[in-house]
Amino acid sequence: MVEWLIRGPMVWVAFLVFAGGLVWQGLLFFRSSRERPAPEPPPLPPEPKPAAKSKGLQGMVDRFSAWFDRHWARMRRTVLFTHPLMTTITIVFHTFLFAAPLFAEAHNELWRRAWGVGLPSLPFAAVDMMTLVVVLCGAVFLYRRFFVRRVRAITTPWDIVILAITVAPFLTGFLAAHHVGDYGTVVLVHIACGELMLMAIPFTKLGHMLFFFLYRLLLPSEYSFGRGSRAW
Repeated sequence: MVEWLIRGPMVWVAFLVFAGGLVWQGLLFFRSSRERPAPEPPPLPPEPKPAAKSKGLQGMVDRFSAWFDRHWARMRRTVLFTHPLMTTITIVFHTFLFAAPLFAEAHNELWRRAWGVGLPSLPFAAVDMMTLVVVLCGAVFLYRRFFVRRVRAITTPWDIVILAITVAPFLTGFLAAHHVGDYGTVVLVHIACGELMLMAIPFTKLGHMLFFFLYRLLLPSEYSFGRGSRAW
């Protein structure tokens, strides 16, 4: 009975809650924000009188040096420069979080059996490595939640629950792939964890994975991709 419920109705419930929740959150965003004209950028300061440009090789070196200095000064203010290790871990975590389930052979085989279509699959070793990296990154995030003071200060029990919901499908999938414990039971737990994660995405902080680009494109801020066209 439990196996039938997890493999059957709960799959549809998870996808319906996931899709319906995303639509609902999108509607809430547009209802809570208002359209506004994109702000005009501040006027540029008057350009200084150009100095005499060097010619030839020296001129090329001078222009490259000016270009490099300008972009290097900007790069030094980014998160990638100030926190390179955590930025790298975060990028890898989010990349593998999507890539591992999307390109796993077992998942795509289920899609092909059900719908006759599926994505290209990566080799087992590659997906296995990505899954393990996601779990290890989750352990790093958990460590920071408990032992890094500035992170612990803003951590709530709900943050730990969300992290567990995120990592659980990958941990159980890794255990199932390596036949750790009773295979049938571990697979059922893996499916249930995946369904729980899908249903949690629209209604928790996990939603930032999908609404990241919407907010960055439409809301003006220092992190926006453009000038923005809506405001709260």
